[in-house]
Amino acid sequence: MSAAPNALFIHAHPDDESLWTGGLIADLAARGAHTSLITCTWAEGTHRHRELLDATAALGMSEPPIMLGYADRFVPESAPGAPPLIDVPFDDAVRLIVENIRRLKPDVIVTYNAYGIYGHPDHMHAHRLAVIAADAAAIGSYAPELGEPWQTRSLYFATLPKATVEALRPHLGADSKIQVAGTAPDLVDVLLDLRYRLGDKIRAITSHKTELARSASMQQFAALPRDMQRLFLGWEAYRRRDLVPGGRDLPAPLELAD
Repeated sequence: MSAAPNALFIHAHPDDESLWTGGLIADLAARGAHTSLITCTWAEGTHRHRELLDATAALGMSEPPIMLGYADRFVPESAPGAPPLIDVPFDDAVRLIVENIRRLKPDVIVTYNAYGIYGHPDHMHAHRLAVIAADAAAIGSYAPELGEPWQTRSLYFATLPKATVEALRPHLGADSKIQVAGTAPDLVDVLLDLRYRLGDKIRAITSHKTELARSASMQQFAALPRDMQRLFLGWEAYRRRDLVPGGRDLPAPLELAD
């Protein structure tokens, strides 16, 4: 068994893959794992889709992102004529994800925690879709026309540790989306020191030029002191849920000389 598991990342919007899981994507890709991404909102050919292609290339992702083509909850022009993600019949969206799980055969699936890290409704919905689709993809009698069943071994849910949130709080405005409680230490299953992938992650984040220009929160992140940027972007935290006994581990980070 390879030391680096093949991984499918499921995110709501372009930029989420880079901001919340970019270090892990870059690390797995550099280790030779197959990495793939489902982005639930924004349509192919839009400006943010083009930026997403640049971002995933910077991370070394194995293939272009799969776009479900639904609309961002707050940006109808993200997918002209398409319904918002959270208004799509749940089973329809699950089927699309199941089809891709069975085709890609990931060892692990990575998405947000149940709160979507900071409560964004699209993030929380992407979490729900990923969890249900991972279970459904393994059931042979579920939509057999979508391909042979596939059992993903583990789910990983991106989160922010409480200590990170508290360290960042003095540097962010009162209205920042980062103003959440964070996850208690005993509930963080995996904490990865990925500072050696920081260059790849920053190149991916800065590929999302539209969001950097528009989003006050992204601008606040960019203005953080260097040590706070390394804390926020250089470490990634995950909760873990195994779907089979033993699950599948993520590779241990490389040794980093301070």
